[in-house]
Amino acid sequence: MTRTVLRIDSSARRTGSITRDLTDRILDHLAPETVITRDLTDAIPQIDEDWVMANFTPSADRNAGQQDRLALSDALIDEITRADTLVIGLPIYNFSVPTALKAWIDQIARAGVTFQYTADGPKGLLEGKRAIFAVASGGTEVGTDIDYATGYLRHIMGFIGITDVQIVHADRMAVEPEATLEAAHAQVAALAA
Repeated sequence: MTRTVLRIDSSARRTGSITRDLTDRILDHLAPETVITRDLTDAIPQIDEDWVMANFTPSADRNAGQQDRLALSDALIDEITRADTLVIGLPIYNFSVPTALKAWIDQIARAGVTFQYTADGPKGLLEGKRAIFAVASGGTEVGTDIDYATGYLRHIMGFIGITDVQIVHADRMAVEPEATLEAAHAQVAALAA
């Protein structure tokens, strides 16, 4: 049973969004006890030199300004840590992820916090979680050579330790909207709760 879901919306559209609708349906299907919501249209700042310097300063040595600079990142990581399942609304914009989602990724992929470097390469530290991507696109088919979004996000999830990834997709909305939505709704119904 899913206890806590972190819902991440990255569509620029607050109304009429296919990914937001699919995410609603996934949450209804999973019926979690708790939902943590993060809407990325409420701007996540880009990382900058001050953020990088704070991040690479050992936590015990960070000054108050550096701690403040990483406070949002810490809060975003805490949301992931508390969740059993991440449900990520993923519209495909120009074959890739929205910039708002990339800004979130940059904030949560932190060495020593969500992954660590080992002699065998990076190891994710957020194991034992599940991620479900609610994907929509006009014509970019999921899993094809021009889909740079789902493979990238799957890689990022694995990088931080989340390897149980499922994809619900409505990926031909400009071509066959009714059939595409019907198929996506069937995918939601088939998800293990």
